[in-house]
Amino acid sequence: MNLEEYFERIGFHGSFDKADLATLKLIHKQHVMSVPFENLSIHCGEKNVMDLEATFNKIVRRRRGGWCLENNFLFGWVLREIGYDTTSLGSRVFNSVLNDFGPLDSHFINKVVIDGKAYITDVSFGMSFQLWEPLELVSGMDQPQAAGVFRLLDQGDVWVLEKTSRKPNVLNPEFAKSSLVNRNETDQMYNFTLVPREAEHFFEINHKLQNEPSLFTNKSICSLQAPTGFRALIGWTYGEVTYKPDEGVDVLDIRNLMDDEIEQILLAKFNIKLQNKLQPLNNKSYFTF
Repeated sequence: MNLEEYFERIGFHGSFDKADLATLKLIHKQHVMSVPFENLSIHCGEKNVMDLEATFNKIVRRRRGGWCLENNFLFGWVLREIGYDTTSLGSRVFNSVLNDFGPLDSHFINKVVIDGKAYITDVSFGMSFQLWEPLELVSGMDQPQAAGVFRLLDQGDVWVLEKTSRKPNVLNPEFAKSSLVNRNETDQMYNFTLVPREAEHFFEINHKLQNEPSLFTNKSICSLQAPTGFRALIGWTYGEVTYKPDEGVDVLDIRNLMDDEIEQILLAKFNIKLQNKLQPLNNKSYFTF
C-alpha cells in the first residue's frame, strides 16, 4: 500500500507536502469523483471485509468502489499517511420510516483538525447527499455545496448533519411519482459523537449489514459524483442528476435498464468491471436519488 497508487486511482497530481485545508478539499473531491459509493460485492456473492489491505486492493488496484466502511476507512488511512490529525468516528443514519436515527453506528466518518479548526470528512454517503468537500465542525452554520446546503447542529450529547435540497425536476413521466425521488426540503442525514472509534468498533455492523435484512441486502446500489451532479444505478434503475442551483432545481433523468445493459452501464458510467456476475436487486426499502 502506498499513497502514490491511491493518488493515481483518484487522479490527484498535486503536491501533498502540506497537510493543509486546500489539499484536504482537493483530495476529498477527487475521491468522490473517482471512487463510486457501491455495495455490489454483496450482490455478486462476495463479502466486504474491514481489512485495510483488502480494501486498498479492492478500491485502488481493482478500481472498484465501496461503501462507507471501506471508502472512509481507506480515506482515514490516506489522511494519516499525509500527516493530518485524523480521528475516526461512528455515526447513526436517520431512518425515514422510523423517523429516528438508527440504534447502531452504521456509518463511518473522519474528523480532521487543521490549525485548531475541526472538519468532518465523508467520502461515502453517495447520491445527492454526498459531500464534495469537508464540513467545518461549527454548529448552525449553512455550508453550501454543489448538492445543496449542509448544516451541522450541536445538540449537546450528539452532533446532527442535515441537508437542505433543491426541488426535483423529473424528466421521465414514468418516475414523476416514484419513491426513488426525494421531495423533502430538508433531511436529517446522521448523528454522531466525537468519541474516537477504531476499525474494530464497526466489525459487528459490517457483518450485520450484509448478512441480515438491511438497505444494502435489499438493493444493489452504485453512485458516482460528476462535475455537474451525479449518476446512480439502483437495481435496474439508472439515473443521471444535474444540479442547477441558479434555477433552484435538480434535473433527474431516470430510466429502467434491461438485464443485458447492466454490465455495459457499470463499465461506461462507473468504470467498474465486476469479477463475478451481478444479481441486481431493488426490493422495498426507503432510498432515493
